[in-house]
Amino acid sequence: MKSRWLTIALILGLVVVNYIDRSAISFAAGDLREQFDISPGRYGVISSAFSIGYMLFALLSGPLVDRYGARRVLMVGMVIWAAATALTPFAGGFIGLILLRILLGAGEAPCFPAATRIASRWLPAHERGKALALIGGVAVSGSLLIGGPILTQLIALTSWQGMFWVLSLAGVVWLLIALPFLKNSPAEASFVSAAELREIRAGQTDGEDSGHESAVDWGAILRNRNLWLVGLGYFSWGFMFWAFMYWLPQYLEHEFDLSIKAVGGFSVAPWAAGVVGALAGGIIVDRVYKRTQSIRSRFVIIGIALLLAGASITPILFLPANLTTALICISAGVGFGFVTGGIWWVASIDAAPTQPGTAAGFADACFALAGIIAPSVMGFIVARTGTYDGGFLVMATLCLVGSLALLLFAEEPRRDCDHEHDSTGGGKLAATE
Repeated sequence: MKSRWLTIALILGLVVVNYIDRSAISFAAGDLREQFDISPGRYGVISSAFSIGYMLFALLSGPLVDRYGARRVLMVGMVIWAAATALTPFAGGFIGLILLRILLGAGEAPCFPAATRIASRWLPAHERGKALALIGGVAVSGSLLIGGPILTQLIALTSWQGMFWVLSLAGVVWLLIALPFLKNSPAEASFVSAAELREIRAGQTDGEDSGHESAVDWGAILRNRNLWLVGLGYFSWGFMFWAFMYWLPQYLEHEFDLSIKAVGGFSVAPWAAGVVGALAGGIIVDRVYKRTQSIRSRFVIIGIALLLAGASITPILFLPANLTTALICISAGVGFGFVTGGIWWVASIDAAPTQPGTAAGFADACFALAGIIAPSVMGFIVARTGTYDGGFLVMATLCLVGSLALLLFAEEPRRDCDHEHDSTGGGKLAATE
């Protein structure tokens, strides 16, 4: 196994722990309501609190990753989020849960800016599309796929409090494994062979072999039209993603009168579809680029996927309530949404190859903003109407808006005349201004 794929494997493990941790509260929601007298509306606010911390520190962690390197920032982040997870049973009530969820979001925020940077430093450009599809798509949907059964069984075996303590321990175990092996760049790793180092550098642009940079050019980031489109699209998909991550167990439990164990089983289907969609997206984006040599092709793929995701859940609004129909529609929506899973990060690297952490942090902050809004909006809708239909309508509408923006307004970035773009285009384009 080549050293660079050991590094990617460590990041995949990090993402799995990350998403199982952040979704755990949705399976403990019933116990939290009983223990701390939490209403559906307050549960929505608690769920949103995670993304408040996440969004703020996604913006900060990108520059920190670019300045100090992914390794140091990730280690500190893991300590913070393991502590927040372990302390959740001791929250004491509504305010305590909000504060701990903000802390958890702050600790988890560096994950994807750091993962994007590590991919750009450890992988030649032609390997990044598939790797980032694994990190941003397969690992995310896969963690939620296995998370439901794991979390419901942990609750049954250890109690809801024990579930949070086991998850905190998993974070500590990852930290101990990663300490000797996770490095900012292959140049810092003594275990990388000279031949592999040459192979990696041959597929990178100037500056991408650096472990960190000295400054962040926010002007270039904020003037980049394609990066803003990535942010809008990621927000649109993010609303659906966060709404289902926090409310799917509640939806299945209350709409179809399922037990918590049954919810854990039935919640597998949408995230399994997400794994398939993420794998397909990674393959499609690379193959289309090889044929077209067009960065804009990435935006076309994202736009079509968002359109199909929104269309997939629309029938729920018009058909009679039925568990099979609901699962098929939701699974299709999540599956099409996850086609975009790794493309956001490839597009971020293309936008700012010398500042991939900052660009990824900007995109991730837009995704996190959806995570602030979606749970609270869903909680408000459920509390006011007693149904989830309004939430499905918002999801479909946002997908349509994001899709049209990406399809109509994305531009082909200017090519750097000093570098020919290779088979994936990762990092070899000048920023669009």
